[in-house]
Amino acid sequence: MPARRLLVAALSAGLAVTALTLTPPTAHASPCNALGPVGHDVGSTGSAASSRIGMGSLDFGSYSAPGKKPQMPLKKLHGGPSQTVQWVTGPLSPNRTDKRFSITSTDVGIPWDNGSGQVLMAFGDTWGKCNGAMVWRHNTMLRANGNSDVSKGISFPNAMPGNIRSGASVTAAHPNFAQPITNGIGIKNIEVGRIPTAAISIGGVQYLSFMSILRWGAAGRWETNFSAIATSRDNGQTWRVENNTIRSRYELNIPGVPNTATGQGRFQVSSFLRDGPWVYQYGTPNGRYGALFLSRVPANRILDINAYQYYRGGGQWSGFSGDATKIATEPIAEVSVRYNSFLKRYVMLSSRKGSITLRTAPNPEGPWSGPRTIVSGRQISKLYAPYIWPRDTGSALYFVASRWDDYNVMLIRTDLSSIR
Repeated sequence: MPARRLLVAALSAGLAVTALTLTPPTAHASPCNALGPVGHDVGSTGSAASSRIGMGSLDFGSYSAPGKKPQMPLKKLHGGPSQTVQWVTGPLSPNRTDKRFSITSTDVGIPWDNGSGQVLMAFGDTWGKCNGAMVWRHNTMLRANGNSDVSKGISFPNAMPGNIRSGASVTAAHPNFAQPITNGIGIKNIEVGRIPTAAISIGGVQYLSFMSILRWGAAGRWETNFSAIATSRDNGQTWRVENNTIRSRYELNIPGVPNTATGQGRFQVSSFLRDGPWVYQYGTPNGRYGALFLSRVPANRILDINAYQYYRGGGQWSGFSGDATKIATEPIAEVSVRYNSFLKRYVMLSSRKGSITLRTAPNPEGPWSGPRTIVSGRQISKLYAPYIWPRDTGSALYFVASRWDDYNVMLIRTDLSSIR
């Protein structure tokens, strides 16, 4: 295969968009990936004992997945205001995403209203079989029926090639393999992955914020290159990365380049909230140990990084990202915010040391209450990434969360009448 020019939108050591000439390894080119080779296909699951995932400890070229276990039956919660509803993904989900979309194992599952009757869900690192081999994708997406009764679970229609309303974006050659949203470079110490962190629909266009991962560290710690927004004008069928929206983790304050300004590193992991004419973007730095910051932008200028305002406290906003001040103290991670009509307050979910917590506030900027645990790590361990279902469901709050050991996404319901 001839050398391929790849644009690396990574503001790394030189803080520039650098063109690298790479020769993708022919032997590892994915036969299923319409976005091109990623170099991480493997020939077996690494386990003869289980077909549910049984990862053992594999190195996918530049991404390592140590110690993943087979998905276990959904655990019921006892005590507290929350109950598990279903596995959304995996072999033990009613959706059988392993067979229908080649999603055996995944996480995140950010849900958002696409504005036309569906709820789209973006997933992070994803494993599933293609041509008999277990392959890895940087990310992927499914489409759910947004008007169905979520108390009975989340369901996805079958995937159909070329059908932008079907369950997933697939190709005719591989109609059961959900395609990635956007591929990273997939090389250690450059870019090992791209993980979605937030999404929103504005005027029929889908906007998805993702983080570019430089390297993974100890549990709950990672380093990013940047965050950025990708857009889709065909309901998530294809995506384009908007390079002008890059927020660099390296705050070098290059004159005339707001992407590198002080404060941009505070918005590596995001959450979107639409409130009137504004889109609010909540942000945290690398990993799960930082504080929470807030910016806002007119909805029709979401791709214009110069149009963002940053909350500096006391009801004041600034055009300089370095003025962004903490609206919730560390550690806080993977935030999801929505207005709740039952509580008549804004609700924020986040994860903290394996537990899921809830905060409330009268305004998007706060003041936010202290965290209240709604699912304890003692009830079910290693939960993270709680994202609120984007439809109002009265006194019940539905959200998805991921569990590390099973490495799949579940649906949980919380009784808000016990929170009032």
